[in-house]
Amino acid sequence: MRDAVGNVQSILVLGGTSDLGLAIAQTMAAARGATVVLAGRDQGRLDAAAQQLRDAGTVAVETAVFDADDVDSHGRFCDEVFADRDFDVVVLAVGVLGDQETSERDHRHAAGVLHTNFVGCASVALCVAGHLRRQGHGTLVVLSSIAGERVRRANFVYGASKAGLDGFAQGLGDSLQGTGARVMIVRPGFVHTSMTAGRPVPPFSTTAEVVAGAVDAAFRKQAEVVWVPGILRLVMSVLRHLPRAVFRRLPL
Repeated sequence: MRDAVGNVQSILVLGGTSDLGLAIAQTMAAARGATVVLAGRDQGRLDAAAQQLRDAGTVAVETAVFDADDVDSHGRFCDEVFADRDFDVVVLAVGVLGDQETSERDHRHAAGVLHTNFVGCASVALCVAGHLRRQGHGTLVVLSSIAGERVRRANFVYGASKAGLDGFAQGLGDSLQGTGARVMIVRPGFVHTSMTAGRPVPPFSTTAEVVAGAVDAAFRKQAEVVWVPGILRLVMSVLRHLPRAVFRRLPL
């Protein structure tokens, strides 16, 4: 529950070892002295991530075991984690990049990417939204991607998973209107993280810290969509409306 002057007091990060999720939690908690709960599959990695936040000055950090792929567990997980406290911010930072070439050879690999990035995320987002609705407040921050704005042949499996999640998040946000809860969608471009290490760096690349700062600023303004960097909104507006025959000839 926010304090008397509206400051965030509690943050839940789903995908609690994600570089982006940690950067957002650190930025938002540092300014407000909030409690952070990191949720993920690997307890050892969660403990290391929690210590990373403590070393950076976030004093109150807890962990919880959570598996995005196990949709049958999502209702129980949310019931348990929300039983301890209300959450002012929930960051949905779950995601896998996968390998496009492997996906094209092995449908099971592609299905895994789609399941984690879309099905698993949509499932837990619904459970979270139910609790935020009952609280009467709270923001679900969904980490989408510009890859879902117009799916490119170079990573169409990942892009399709993010396109699905982005559309789902928009509809979920609409469904929460008037409840006091809301959804904020974050659409970053290429972000330098452990997940993208070693990959070719395209124009307008950014860092997790820059994304976190943009998310924090947008949260203060109660924005619904955040583009990082902001110029990508214009770039994708152009690309989205290119005729398909022209788009196919681009080196994307």
